[in-house]
Amino acid sequence: MVRWRSGTVTAVRRRWAGAVELDVDLPDGARMRALAYPALVGEPEPGDRVLLNAGALLMGLGTGGYALVVALPDRLPPDPPQAGDSRDAGHLVKARYTPLQPILLGVDEEASPHHDRLAAADSVDGMPVVTADLHSALPAILAGVRADAPDARVAYVLTDGGALPAWFSRTLAGLSGHLAGTVSVGQAFGGDLEASTLHSGLLAARHVLDADLTIVAQGPGNLGTGTRWGFSGVAVGEAVNAIATLGGRPVGSLRISDADARPRHRGVSHHSLTAYGRVALAPAELVVPDGLDPGLAAEVTAALTPLADRHRIVTVPADGLDAALRATPVGLSTMGRGLDADHAYFLAAAAAGRYAAGLLN
Repeated sequence: MVRWRSGTVTAVRRRWAGAVELDVDLPDGARMRALAYPALVGEPEPGDRVLLNAGALLMGLGTGGYALVVALPDRLPPDPPQAGDSRDAGHLVKARYTPLQPILLGVDEEASPHHDRLAAADSVDGMPVVTADLHSALPAILAGVRADAPDARVAYVLTDGGALPAWFSRTLAGLSGHLAGTVSVGQAFGGDLEASTLHSGLLAARHVLDADLTIVAQGPGNLGTGTRWGFSGVAVGEAVNAIATLGGRPVGSLRISDADARPRHRGVSHHSLTAYGRVALAPAELVVPDGLDPGLAAEVTAALTPLADRHRIVTVPADGLDAALRATPVGLSTMGRGLDADHAYFLAAAAAGRYAAGLLN
């Protein structure tokens, strides 16, 4: 449950789109690194008292390493300017029934300027959609797309398996101007557009953002329990089904690695094998980059052979992809490993982007 702390802001540190990093001193003399979302809690300033949820930080869990600001109790932000008793500014509630649930304008609800366009939308018109189970694949996939289709309009659909606020992602902030836009779906929020489901998010990417190609992945902070079914990336298989239902073309970015110390993630991660092999009921095109180390390539081939009855396994040339990855506007990191430490992982993601770009011709 929640581990509460109360402290005083002593310094405002880095900030990026939608988030601000703080130093907070506690009454016992300890100092915590904290993160606030100004759209939810207001703009913290030195001297402000803050209430923190410190549980994940104290336990040393996952991405980020922050206590999270729950409130500035002595200086609450003003109410939004819209009337609070109507749906004119939207009624889509996310992070529902939690203390910080935001009420947002859904892209397809009646008050949205996009309602009429989406009311009858039922297809994404064959749009290629790249699916990935880790947020870290996003910039690498985009690099692969840009290598061959520099002018393609690429949207990002942020699912709710990891960080719910899009603002948490420094990667996403760094890709500002490189994407046609972000649609946050399910319980995720903070994108350029808000959608209640993955299906409506995909339709918004196509018909509102006018995307030529879309990338679907969760936010930072994948949840895994070391079991076959207990990981948030299982939703990749469900994404394949949604894409196919809407007439899209699913392209799978496989989680491939020869650097992960955990046997279950070496070769093709069991996460990818479960999502595409057991959850995805519709066929996808699963991409393998050419030029992998021979030992790794043999492992990948053996792992994917059972999936070939349902999916199409495609090998994509990797020439130029290393240079594209090194030119990304944001740093590349997965599980604490950069491009050179886990080259196969990022190369596989870039190859999926390259393959999807080729489908635009």
